[in-house]
Amino acid sequence: MKSIVIQTPEELVIEERPRAEPAAGEVRVKVKLAGICGSDSHIYRGHNPFAKYPRVIGHEFFGVIDAVGEGVDHARMGQRVSVDPVISCGHCYPCSVGKPNVCTSLVVLGVHRDGGFSEYAVVPEKNAWPIPDTISDRHAVMVEPFTIAANVTGHASPLEQDVALIYGAGPMGLVTTQALKGVYNVSQVIVVDRIDERLEMAQRSGADWVINNGNRSLQAELEAKGIKPTLIIDAACHPSILQEAVTLASPAARIVLMGFSSEPSQVVQQGITGKELSIFSSRLNANKFPVVISWLEQGLIDPDKLITNTFDYHDVKDAIERFEKDQRHCCKVLLTFS
Repeated sequence: MKSIVIQTPEELVIEERPRAEPAAGEVRVKVKLAGICGSDSHIYRGHNPFAKYPRVIGHEFFGVIDAVGEGVDHARMGQRVSVDPVISCGHCYPCSVGKPNVCTSLVVLGVHRDGGFSEYAVVPEKNAWPIPDTISDRHAVMVEPFTIAANVTGHASPLEQDVALIYGAGPMGLVTTQALKGVYNVSQVIVVDRIDERLEMAQRSGADWVINNGNRSLQAELEAKGIKPTLIIDAACHPSILQEAVTLASPAARIVLMGFSSEPSQVVQQGITGKELSIFSSRLNANKFPVVISWLEQGLIDPDKLITNTFDYHDVKDAIERFEKDQRHCCKVLLTFS
């Protein structure tokens, strides 16, 4: 089988490997589609501190089960499945309180263990979620990105009367915009970014108001309209955002941090306690695949609004380059394997 392997940072090869065989409790997935994420790019460029090399990257993928290991029901053969990349132990403290995404022995497909940028991928049976026939292949491969939004909203419990502010109109900001509007019917969703074309994508995903804070003061824009956001989501992950979010937030607001930054944030504690703000962080997803599959079945979200490019997997280098360099027009990039 052909697999896309990052041998070392900046060294990507398409390698011929023996076709993987599922062990007990595992299934083999014949991959049909996979999505490129920022973390794939970071592993390729050597910027992901969690990655181990060599590595088959890819944690957003969809395909068909074509082999099962011992103990797995043979009725699963031929099932269309989307794969949850989070592999957890099931018995540590985080797992016991419903947070397998921060398991003390967490393994993420495509990061710590070979992932889905391959013609075949072997995964634990419980991580292969059946996809109803009513959901297209292109939507099925987008389940994992939308689980990020499901995890964020699971923390924040959005209300219809919320005024939400999202920093960043990248893929994670856009899936969250769709969830807030399509699933939770939030009254007002404001998206801020510095790229006008990305803000147009946010509008197509349901944003009520977009602001380019590269040439305008976000604080001045909100104050001019008398707006104090009750829910703020940081999908841009710059160290300066947290203090600004605390300043802008309404009393009793919730703030959710989505990403990783190695740079410290400076924040005045009085602003948090004085307003009794709630601050959450969100990583990966905690058992959110069935949630997103349900959203898709009900037509509450539309992945097509994010998919901008499709490449054959042989052209993966071009695909990653497009993803990295064309932020004005490129959002979600898919690779086809069959």
